[in-house]
Amino acid sequence: MALRLPQPAADRRRVIVRIAAAWWLGVATIAQAAGFDLAQLMQSLAQVKSGEARFVERRETTMLDQALESSGRLSFEAPDIFVRETLKPRRERLAVSGNTLTISQGTRTRTVALDAAPEAAVIVEAMRGTLTGNREILDRYFSSQLSGSAERWSLELVPRDARLRGQVASVRVSGQHADVREVQISMPDGDRSVMTVEPVAHAARPASAPR
Repeated sequence: MALRLPQPAADRRRVIVRIAAAWWLGVATIAQAAGFDLAQLMQSLAQVKSGEARFVERRETTMLDQALESSGRLSFEAPDIFVRETLKPRRERLAVSGNTLTISQGTRTRTVALDAAPEAAVIVEAMRGTLTGNREILDRYFSSQLSGSAERWSLELVPRDARLRGQVASVRVSGQHADVREVQISMPDGDRSVMTVEPVAHAARPASAPR
């Protein structure tokens, strides 16, 4: 039986911010640069069926003078599996499969139904949609602005729902070709996190695809 998300606002936001590690699209606004558009980006991303990466995340909060840093591993598998495993400063595992989110810390594990937690669901779909090139799902939740080129692109995502914008103001995903390389999350109160991503493995990438 799925458990409910923790009720305190700070706990809910902590879960949402960590989910938003990743990445994350929409289509209300499309900025074209040198002929490169959202359809081309989605097609490129959709060719990668699975992957692994290392990440380093720095979180800046107005309540602390020093940024908080964490690091670990990311992995995904189309169409709907995403895993973030934090190794430092302490171990934590966040896994999403279908409509189920599982969070593990030490010996404690919580399972949440995504459709019972709209804020978490939107961020999860943004991540999986971006990684798998699922334009239809992403268009449902976000408006977007794409800039750059296939070689180096940046996509800013803004939640369509006003209530969700009260939790996450925007997510900026940047990448090269079909690789996500950075995710910036901006909160309404000025807090911010920046995750740098270093891919280490891909599966099902056509041999002719550019690197």
